[in-house]
Amino acid sequence: MTQLKRTPAKRKARELARYLRAERPDYAYLKEVFRQLRRELEVEVPGPSRRLPWVPSEEQVRAFYAAVWQTRRIGDLVLIKTFLYTGVRVAELVKIQLSDVDLDRCQIRINLGKGHKDRVVPFAPGFKETLALHMQGRRALGGDALFESSWKRRYSDRGVRKMMERYTVLAGLDHTISPHKLRHFLLTWLKQQGIDDALIQPYSGHASRQSLELYSRLSIAAAQQEYDRVIPKFPV
Repeated sequence: MTQLKRTPAKRKARELARYLRAERPDYAYLKEVFRQLRRELEVEVPGPSRRLPWVPSEEQVRAFYAAVWQTRRIGDLVLIKTFLYTGVRVAELVKIQLSDVDLDRCQIRINLGKGHKDRVVPFAPGFKETLALHMQGRRALGGDALFESSWKRRYSDRGVRKMMERYTVLAGLDHTISPHKLRHFLLTWLKQQGIDDALIQPYSGHASRQSLELYSRLSIAAAQQEYDRVIPKFPV
């Protein structure tokens, strides 16, 4: 196919400017002119991409977790499981304090999450003992953050992502298992268990203009009841 030869955009702009300069155009006028020009030339404006995000399979998540387990790095294991069970964003996880964890209710308070909103997320009751032992170790070291690096510093977003990239390589996976991919996995998995969006939203941190009124009437107690019902079947 012969490649279409076009006048360079900058030169064509100069040509158009000669025609338009007498109009003393402002931004609004130029915007309308080019909107009408697109219509005359039948040029379609491409819409936003509708591609769905890649979500790891249960087998890939198991392989990823197995790679973490084989290192016997308990702090990393607890961090990964916190992602898996809560679906929090990485920027939220690195800010969690020991005082934010309620072991009795199996909940973690997320302070100033996305949109500068506080919320509560549940975790699996079966994770409570492991998390309690981790917290005991953190307190013994005089820490107040739920997670710290080996340099006794609070994790950064980048530090967590690099850690997960290493485990992706160890697991032999083609796609990187990022914090957001684990979030996608949990929320997708909960949907596959038949949990309604309205019961996922209170702890997922999503906002929906269309269903905001409905969501506002739902409590974390109702959401956690459904979460607790299905989480024993979680693959990790």
